Formats: sequence, structure tokens, C-alpha cells
Amino acid sequence: MDNMKEVFSSAEIQRRVEELAAQIDDVYKGETVVAVCVLKGAFPFFSDLVRAMKTDLLIDFVRLASYGDRASSSEHVQITKDVEISLEGRHVLIVEDIVDTGRSMDFLMRYFSSRGAKSIRLAALIDKKERREFSVHSDFAGFDLPAGFIVGYGLDYAERYRTLPAIYELLDC
Repeated sequence: MDNMKEVFSSAEIQRRVEELAAQIDDVYKGETVVAVCVLKGAFPFFSDLVRAMKTDLLIDFVRLASYGDRASSSEHVQITKDVEISLEGRHVLIVEDIVDTGRSMDFLMRYFSSRGAKSIRLAALIDKKERREFSVHSDFAGFDLPAGFIVGYGLDYAERYRTLPAIYELLDC
């Protein structure tokens, strides 16, 4: 891993996940929540987060695909795997690995709203606000990161590095 520098250790991530779980539990006291994992990248964060939570949860998954010029932000977002649980009248917690431009999360939040969700909140492991193009707010942000291309703990580069237990910056990207 000569081309990588550790940004957040496994211990830091686990500590922050437990803090986020407690914050989320405080917000949803006594409520049932549909926790939606955004595949593929959020799955390690999602798994650790929901196991640390005490809130009554229903679990579901969604997968998005973005299409556009690879040199710039993709302009079209499409759902390739939709949730199976009805969101009508329910609290929804979207769990995402990283919010960068905000395009995908803006699309997903509007979509879930159109499906009748009672409330929609976003838990993001990494929040990169400096590149934000859409007005998306992470209600529960694990870490703010100003710059860098990161991998590990679900985050990938060309489908590689997802299984690393910590988060690293790729230095040659």
C-alpha cells in the first residue's frame, strides 16, 4: 500500500459509527425507521451502524447508477435496485458512504419523498462539502473531508479496495 496514506483508522471509524448510532437513536426515540443502504459502497458502514443502533429498524437497499462524461460529474442518476418496503408514511434513514456533489442524494431524497416518506434523513460516513453542487445536508455526518480520493471501508477505485478496514487516500489519483 505504498500509494496510500491512512486518513481514518479502523478504530476511529468504529468510534465514530457508535457516536452516530447514539445520535440517530436520540432523534428517532420510540419510532420505527426504514434504514436504506445505498449499495455498494455504504454496506460496511451500514452494517456497523445498524448493529450499533437501538432504534426499531426495517432494513432495505437501493442501488444507483450515474451516467455521463467520466471527466465530470455524472448528470443522470438512475435506480438499478429499488427498495422493496413501502415508504408511505414512514421515517426513512438513507445510509451513504460519501456525499460529494450531492447529485445522487438529491435525486434519491426527492424520489423517496415522492413515495410518501414521512421524513427523510441522511447518514453519510464522509461528507465532502467543498464540491457540493446540490443543496444536500447530511443529518448525521461521520467525517468531513476537504479533499483527496479515498478508498477502503466500502469506498472503491474501479471496484478495488472496498474491503480495507480503514480509509486511505490514494496518492496517485
